[in-house]
Amino acid sequence: MSTPGGVQEALLQALGAQMQAQRAGNLTLGRGTLGGRNIRIAMVENRFASGAVGTLEAEPLAALLKVATQEKSAVVIFLDSAGAKVSEGLKALGAFRTLYQAGLQATLAGVSMATVLGRNCYGGASMLAHLAPERLFSPNTQLAMSGPAILAAGAGLSALDEMFRAMAEVTLAPASRARSTTANTVWSPAMDVAAWLKTALAPRGDATTAWRFRHEALGARFEKGIPETPWEAVRRKDLEKIYMSCEARESQGLLEGRGRRPEGDEAFIGLVGKQPLGAARAWKFAERAWQHADRPPERMEVFLDCASHAPRLDDEKVVLTEYIVDMAFALASLASKGTRVGLTILGQAGGGVYVALAAPVGRVASVYGADIQVLPGAAVAAILGAAGESTANFEAYRAAGVADEEIKLGFVPGTT
Repeated sequence: MSTPGGVQEALLQALGAQMQAQRAGNLTLGRGTLGGRNIRIAMVENRFASGAVGTLEAEPLAALLKVATQEKSAVVIFLDSAGAKVSEGLKALGAFRTLYQAGLQATLAGVSMATVLGRNCYGGASMLAHLAPERLFSPNTQLAMSGPAILAAGAGLSALDEMFRAMAEVTLAPASRARSTTANTVWSPAMDVAAWLKTALAPRGDATTAWRFRHEALGARFEKGIPETPWEAVRRKDLEKIYMSCEARESQGLLEGRGRRPEGDEAFIGLVGKQPLGAARAWKFAERAWQHADRPPERMEVFLDCASHAPRLDDEKVVLTEYIVDMAFALASLASKGTRVGLTILGQAGGGVYVALAAPVGRVASVYGADIQVLPGAAVAAILGAAGESTANFEAYRAAGVADEEIKLGFVPGTT
């Protein structure tokens, strides 16, 4: 919960906010004004454990973003959230896919957006925060793809380990995030929030140009540079069944190539392998997508077999969220140029990695036997104290909105 009298109250006062009396779970909507300009407001507050954005919150928030896109109104979102409601499982993941799609479309359409952050901003909430070009942090905000409990579990430590907690707090602290980019500002009681909002909500011009600039800046954030790794030609049985013919190569879990379907040739890129996604590989994936955006193909397929993002402090030091959001920006930009982009889940998928790749595309297909989860079981256990859900079938995926069609590549039990 946010501290009463802090950045949340300062924000509401600056906008002269009139909030709706009725809430949708953790979400409250409202309106305000700034310099005679109408502002739509969304307040996401962490009233319950296991995340603040589920099906109840995602639908009206997505609707607000769609209306803002149509009427070109500005949007301010206050976020105090541990992310998607893990307790809702696949339904939360599907709802977040729809919500993030609306957010990407809003920014592409030139909607002015600013985000103000409360105490918690983890996972999907941190991805929402980075739809806006600027963010205002509370003095005690912690922003990351993984919260401290998941980071500790990923390091094989207890969340109560004092040394690890100290390291995590320094890494995720507002001062650290403000050093990473001038787009992050830390609120103080003496601050003129209205002045900050006027700057944050100022027109930015073409969204894809701004996104591309952010991508290049992210590449320069690595102190030792992004390591180059050799590419190797690969043959994958799944790709050979999807395509009539194909050529593929792989470099440490990054896949790319071209394949032929009956309707014609298409380019493809993908994330595969057992290793969770870190910042460097996410940047390389986005780089390949941005290169395609320079000369947009008619069709491009994205392949995914990567269970989740990496719960590592080293990746959080460079703000892993920005690299995952960068992948979504690149694919959304490509789609906006007329490329028919699709996603096929070859194996495992979930969390922010899934959302970043699924939200910008027109169709998500899952290969028979694919494993889609809101988060890996270990991460869910770290949050809820219980293991995650077992692998669901396609009907459950379709009902939850995480996959639109199923691909059966070979012999399937019960079929002929």
